Amino acid sequence: MEVLYKSTRSNSAPVTASQAILKGLSDDGGLFVPEKIPALDKSLAELSKMSYQEVAYEVMKLFFTDFTEEELKDCIAKAYDSKFDTEVIAPMAEADGAYYLELFHGATIAFKDMALSILPHLLITSAKKNNSKNDIVILTATSGDTGKAALAGFADVEHTKIIVFYPKNGVSPIQEKQMVTQKGDNTYVVGIHGNFDDAQTGVKQIFSDKELAAEMDAKGFQFSSANSINIGRLVPQVVYYVYAYAKLLEEGKIEDGEKINVVVPTGNFGNILAAYFAQNMGLPINKLICASNDNKVLFDFFTTGCYDRNREFVLTTSPSMDILISSNLERLIYMTAGSDADKNAAFMASLSKEGKYTITDDMKAQMKDFYGNYASEAETAETIKALYDKTGYVIDTHTAVASCVYNKYKQETNDATKTVIASTASPFKFTRSVMNAIDTKYDAMGDFELVDELSKIANVDVPNAIEEIRTAPVLHDHVCDKTQMQQTVKDFLGI
Repeated sequence: MEVLYKSTRSNSAPVTASQAILKGLSDDGGLFVPEKIPALDKSLAELSKMSYQEVAYEVMKLFFTDFTEEELKDCIAKAYDSKFDTEVIAPMAEADGAYYLELFHGATIAFKDMALSILPHLLITSAKKNNSKNDIVILTATSGDTGKAALAGFADVEHTKIIVFYPKNGVSPIQEKQMVTQKGDNTYVVGIHGNFDDAQTGVKQIFSDKELAAEMDAKGFQFSSANSINIGRLVPQVVYYVYAYAKLLEEGKIEDGEKINVVVPTGNFGNILAAYFAQNMGLPINKLICASNDNKVLFDFFTTGCYDRNREFVLTTSPSMDILISSNLERLIYMTAGSDADKNAAFMASLSKEGKYTITDDMKAQMKDFYGNYASEAETAETIKALYDKTGYVIDTHTAVASCVYNKYKQETNDATKTVIASTASPFKFTRSVMNAIDTKYDAMGDFELVDELSKIANVDVPNAIEEIRTAPVLHDHVCDKTQMQQTVKDFLGI
């Protein structure tokens, strides 16, 4: 059955998977959603006997129906290979009664690698399928992790260029060093004076500029996105929830058909939306637990039904979640509004104009499987320390937000359902925050001294991604105002 993709903001003609991947964002500014979420066509028992790569094929073939088996398997083989430091790609660690799904074993030690290692291959294949003559310019805003993962994925990929904007003072020192040391003749990294929402808004404005698109086309370029607004990012994320369930089944931790909870530290909403897609494919998920930090716009939304970004933007120790406009939530809004593009477009216009919108009671009822809560900065640090003291297992700040919210959920509900927590980044990416949480005596150490100390106390090797940047030279030092983003892009491309 062919799956086609529609925009969330208009009733324009549907497009194929490869066209949606290639465009990234619809011409009307909407996001692409499948007309229907396909059901898993392999049993959970069959999936439990498969490798990560095999599960990836079984999930992605259902969404990317205009790819041949050979094309899709080639993309998967190129993505999930020796650049991951564990053969199983996404191992699970059991600690204090929960299963931590470690999504950080790729090249840049964050969960973004799980999708961004395959996106370049999906994009290049999509370009060929649609006879695209232009070079693809990947334009991305990052709150810390997407940027490096996208840069690593696209570095020196033929017929592509990648430009990453990040908030200059809104990412961790390790995150920034990872980006500004990126090699590749086709890579560009820019710090902006502003926050992540400013960067993301700027990128969306560039995407929707028709005059610029015409100028680009005349010069042999076209934009695409590596952000989670691209369906080629979202679908590969569905895979690891299916895989996690399959592994728990294989190991006898759950019965076939038994429901699990999934906890996701959430900023832009893509990662938890992928779990919602998995649930809609037939994966037995009970609760989708949405964990926020002090930028708790999603907690407030699930509590009240009102999405309101009119609030102070808080810089936290979990910077990848420092977001007030959760782009991927639009897909959930569209789906729960009965796939009504006009209704969704009105909500998004209200968000743009007034900074808020309120969903209907019927839509809120359709979100009953979501539970939202948040962790303060103090609670995040306490969770890291408590888990380490109790088990010796060290988690990063984002995973700690999820762990803390899961503990709050259990206290509120007494729900004993087995639970998978998406562990979205290596603690080595946020060493200072993690080590300070464990003991403030570590604050006197330098960044790389802390890396070695963390390796010692956690009894884990320092990841290659960190070793590589110890002595790497800075190759990108471009900084611009948030109002200069479009001109910066034009300058890079010689337009």
